[in-house]
Amino acid sequence: MRRPNILLTGTPGVGKTTLGKELASRTGMTYINVGDMAKAGKLYEGFDEEYNCPILDEDRVIDELEDKMSEGGVIVDYHGCDFFPERWFHIVFVLRTENSFLYDRLESRGYKGKKLQDNIQCEIFQTIYEEAVLSYREEIVHQLPSNTPEDLERNLDQITQWIEQWTKDNN
Repeated sequence: MRRPNILLTGTPGVGKTTLGKELASRTGMTYINVGDMAKAGKLYEGFDEEYNCPILDEDRVIDELEDKMSEGGVIVDYHGCDFFPERWFHIVFVLRTENSFLYDRLESRGYKGKKLQDNIQCEIFQTIYEEAVLSYREEIVHQLPSNTPEDLERNLDQITQWIEQWTKDNN
């Protein structure tokens, strides 16, 4: 049975991982956190001193994911989206969070200074959403609010219904 591939993207701290893990649990799909996968496989091409974080080797990430993506039924979680092949995803969800919530979430993760401000600005200016619309067919890109536990439940229900409908329509 064919299953869709889903991309969950958005600024760090918007709730991609929480949503992705719970969605995988409810649907039986495979959940992949690209940041965790890169860390485990050392898929880096250097270190960014300014942001104090490793620089992702996007080509190696693509190579690592290619076979899994061709099988289908994968939920990919990453804060960037423009380097993934368009053919991989049947739908893209960009999670959005109000700045006051996002600030607190990022601060609790230890973000500060330029890294904190740049991520807040990224959310204000809808950088990830614009990146998604430029990288994928506009009709498959959807924004979802991700502020409260109620938003999480609503998003889980909505995406689960979409998966069920896609699976019916494509098998």
